[in-house]
Amino acid sequence: MIEIKNISKTFLTAENEVQALKGITLTVNDGEIYGIIGMSGAGKSTLVRCINMLEKPSSGTIVINGKDMTALNEKELRAARSKISMIFQSFNLLMQRNCLKNVCFPLELQGMKKADAVKRAKELLELVGLPDKAKSYPSQLSGGQQQRVAIARALATDPDVLLCDEATSALDPKTTSDILDLITDINRRLGITVIVITHQMSVVERICSRVAILDNGIVAEEGKVTDIFTRPHSDTAKRLVFPDDPGIVTEDEKERLVRAVFDGRTSADSPLIAQMAISQNIIANIRSASTKTISGKLYGSMILALPDDDEIVRRAVEYLNSQNVITEVL
Repeated sequence: MIEIKNISKTFLTAENEVQALKGITLTVNDGEIYGIIGMSGAGKSTLVRCINMLEKPSSGTIVINGKDMTALNEKELRAARSKISMIFQSFNLLMQRNCLKNVCFPLELQGMKKADAVKRAKELLELVGLPDKAKSYPSQLSGGQQQRVAIARALATDPDVLLCDEATSALDPKTTSDILDLITDINRRLGITVIVITHQMSVVERICSRVAILDNGIVAEEGKVTDIFTRPHSDTAKRLVFPDDPGIVTEDEKERLVRAVFDGRTSADSPLIAQMAISQNIIANIRSASTKTISGKLYGSMILALPDDDEIVRRAVEYLNSQNVITEVL
């Protein structure tokens, strides 16, 4: 378990102080894939660097597997860090080493015998789907292949925790999907706790069970991904979950916009909007619609334009709620 307790981080500059984190408190359970999301400058990369103590927090504690990382001496910290691996957006491979030697590198630092290191590295390249690239150099690989090698290297020390700092931001959508599938498979097969740092809600929706949304150094919202997608409370969460909302406006004074969020499988079996028109005599125009898969389950959302009549809007919301559709009048 990872317990982040009231973490703050202040950077001193020549001109002033910058408070990057302001009392962050989170708990990440063993074996889960946990997302930390926020826009640029929210503090997410600072937080992940505090977790493995590449940045020392100004205050607060970080407890991993019962050990307070902020209280360890240098020797103890090096030993603890060996169980916390990290992958980055830029891959950070050693360009003068081939793939096999890249994966061997952390094992060499640990003093493992060469033959044992080579054997382990080959096993890991097999795990990430690149057994035939052992003698290839990073410059000969695609971005997705380089990230697979980086993941294999991160797994070399048998870590308990894998930190992914914008690990898919430099990849195209298809490659991103493949890497996320690989991370999910590794989490399932090896039981490694994964923390995903990203600014992309699509990444969180794809693989995370819970998420913390950071904004200006604080936790704006935290909880199950499914709950936050269907019922975001903070303005920050709403901007991430429904990024198209600001562009959906009505110039018709006779219209009222309502957001409807639903279980996609339920909606697919029932034409809700048509049924509302038939049973309630309420006509709604669909201004936008989308579906997403979260934790293996299909969800959808729509923006409906209703007549600007309080009674009609009330009845429409009441009907949709009765059909297990979560609604919000915009």
